[in-house]
Amino acid sequence: MSEASDPIFARIARRYDFINVLLSFGREQAWRRRGIAHLPPGRILDLGSGTGAADPVLHGFDVVGLDPVSEMLQLSPMSDRVVAIGESMPFADESFEGVFSAYVFRNLTSIDRTLGEIRRILKPGGKAVIVDLSRPRNPILRFLHRLGSAIALPLAGLIVRAPGDYWYLHKSLDKLAPVEELYADGPLRVERTWRMGPFGFVYGAVLAK
Repeated sequence: MSEASDPIFARIARRYDFINVLLSFGREQAWRRRGIAHLPPGRILDLGSGTGAADPVLHGFDVVGLDPVSEMLQLSPMSDRVVAIGESMPFADESFEGVFSAYVFRNLTSIDRTLGEIRRILKPGGKAVIVDLSRPRNPILRFLHRLGSAIALPLAGLIVRAPGDYWYLHKSLDKLAPVEELYADGPLRVERTWRMGPFGFVYGAVLAK
């Protein structure tokens, strides 16, 4: 999904989930769960599925996991896994009732192309739920969060012996517009957005076809 980030995730695949739990103070699944509550029943694509960390909270859905990094997917407990990019997905039109994506969109090569593909594979009335990280809206909190992530993410990288890789992840938080603006002009209708986590640095978005 991203020429810059895919080699990074390949290198840190076995340590990725541990660091995510550490950096989220154990809240990453709760943030996923809040988003998943908005998915319709049926067949769901877990876009950027990685190691299948969402598998426990997607219980009850018919899930296909898609990720461009085979090293990540090899660790996934999901039975239906596809190595592919979000910008060009190997599925027929209107194949899914829903799409779920967590902690992925800031690493995409093209959000516009990925959203276009999501719209194509969603059935009429289908929904996409996106959970990701961003900077807080408040300027003071945004400054404090940027300072904190500049320290915390490289330190996390030292734990897994990849400080440079986690410096890239720190910079990725500044790539995109706030969620309140990011999806406004896209091919899917914004149904709702919300903020979670300390300072509101985690967001959720529900997009409808």
